[in-house]
Amino acid sequence: MTTSAGVHEKGTFSLFDAIKNAKNQQGFQKVGAITLFIGVVRGETVKGAKTQKLELEAYEEKANETLANICEDLEKEQGIVNVQIHHLLGEFSVGDELVYVLVAGSHRKNVLPVLGKAVERYKKEAPIFKKEYIIDEKGKTTTYWLTEQETDK
Repeated sequence: MTTSAGVHEKGTFSLFDAIKNAKNQQGFQKVGAITLFIGVVRGETVKGAKTQKLELEAYEEKANETLANICEDLEKEQGIVNVQIHHLLGEFSVGDELVYVLVAGSHRKNVLPVLGKAVERYKKEAPIFKKEYIIDEKGKTTTYWLTEQETDK
């Protein structure tokens, strides 16, 4: 696993680890802005059903490779020093953090667009899968698997 990207079991990587990684990057003296995206478990699905919990799994080797490639590609953009994508795996309750995306660069005008690109790309490209546990209006729990690509429709 590189310090720039990867999947991690819940509890083994934190937001503070990502920030520390950024500050330890060669060229950090050029950084004037760090921007973050923190994905959390929503209390309801995009269709309005109540979420009980999520389980996340990944094709880990391919997910690590994909996330690292996205970061490496985006670090080539003007003014960007460091891009990190860290997705957590395991079982998560409503409000739990799932993913950290960090972009460090010379100015906010550089980092903000790259943050958006990083989030959109990992959602489309990384083989990360969610099992959603929802509770219907009668209190019955239903589960189903979906991919990152399906979660924002």
